[in-house]
Amino acid sequence: MPSEFNRTQHLFTSESVTMGHPDKVADQISDAVLDAIFTAELDLEKKGQSKISNARVACETLVTTGQCIVAGEITTNAYIDVIDVARKTIKEIGYTHPDIGFDYTCGVLSALHSQSPDIARGVDHAEGNAREEEMGAGDQGLMFGYACDETDVLMPLPIHLAHRIVEKLADERQNGSMKWLRPDGKSQVTVEYKNEKPVRVHTIVVSTQHDESVLKNDVFADSAKKEIIEKVIKPVVPPNYWNNDIIFHINPTGRFVVGGPHGDTGLTGRKIIVDSYGGRGAHGGGAFSGKDPSKVDRSACYMARYIAKNIVAAGLATSAEVQLAYAIGVAKPVSVTVSTEGTSKMPEDDIAELVKANFPLTPRGIIKHLDLLKPIYKQTASHGHFGRQPGKDGSFSWEKTDKAEVLAKAAGIKKK
Repeated sequence: MPSEFNRTQHLFTSESVTMGHPDKVADQISDAVLDAIFTAELDLEKKGQSKISNARVACETLVTTGQCIVAGEITTNAYIDVIDVARKTIKEIGYTHPDIGFDYTCGVLSALHSQSPDIARGVDHAEGNAREEEMGAGDQGLMFGYACDETDVLMPLPIHLAHRIVEKLADERQNGSMKWLRPDGKSQVTVEYKNEKPVRVHTIVVSTQHDESVLKNDVFADSAKKEIIEKVIKPVVPPNYWNNDIIFHINPTGRFVVGGPHGDTGLTGRKIIVDSYGGRGAHGGGAFSGKDPSKVDRSACYMARYIAKNIVAAGLATSAEVQLAYAIGVAKPVSVTVSTEGTSKMPEDDIAELVKANFPLTPRGIIKHLDLLKPIYKQTASHGHFGRQPGKDGSFSWEKTDKAEVLAKAAGIKKK
């Protein structure tokens, strides 16, 4: 492309939503059901009465005024009280009083049934594989993972800051520092780039649910806007990106009292871009929450992120997008593709070969390598599935960079 058409400066925007956003309420309930089943299955496995690897969960949730409906396909030997799980989750999020318009005393309907035997057949017996221990993919599909060097956690800066803002909103609400905050809310961050590198934060939007106490003449008070900027936004934006020209839109409609599932119906899986990379890179369309790791919609996206992050951490590229694609009932991916936005130090096809040689890519291999058969999922359903720190409980194992040295050595690159 001629140099006069090269892009030297542009803006990019990503959004996140709070844990009290209706769609995130639904996601957290679905993942809380998954965690409860895995916890119960582990207890049964210790007693020799079941195997957690045989559990199958595809749980969908809908929340609206006064109602929570939990539906889906589940195969398990364990018993869980779905209604209790849903109500506890709603309470933990912060919907604790009817005055908010939605709370944990809402009606809960459980409409769960067993998984289709035709799907189970494809998962449990991989096509063309005589080994009983192997499993096929739970569905066809394409999954993407992405990483870049814009932040320490190798996430794009706009989505990383958007997540940290809603996370800080939750912290300030839960610790009582800003008593007028309510659970629902959104953030949006626009970053200015020059020569494909972030140089400053351009615009920040925060819309947060609140009580009546911060209204002045029925409009969100300027003092409350300043409190959000000082207590929520400023602490999470790195000083090198902070500047006096940032444009702030804080509760721009002027009022956000009615919110949560009372203001808008919430559904599991409706925030897939928030859950991934905020619009950076591609997305295959599959949601994460409520699905056990035999579903490659979830586990293969986690593996793709793990691969992409290790490629960047190894110094093979400064950004990497990894696509994995599967056929239902077939263990091995039908394709593995690596794209680096022109930043790679070696041919992208060669990086793809390194990936196939160094990462397990079958569903069973992914589950084992990332240690995914654990009750670790509810915490992923708010504030982003990626860019988080690996936990002592085994959570966010896909954020490790333990393969970086191996990749750098295989590529003949001296890692910094």
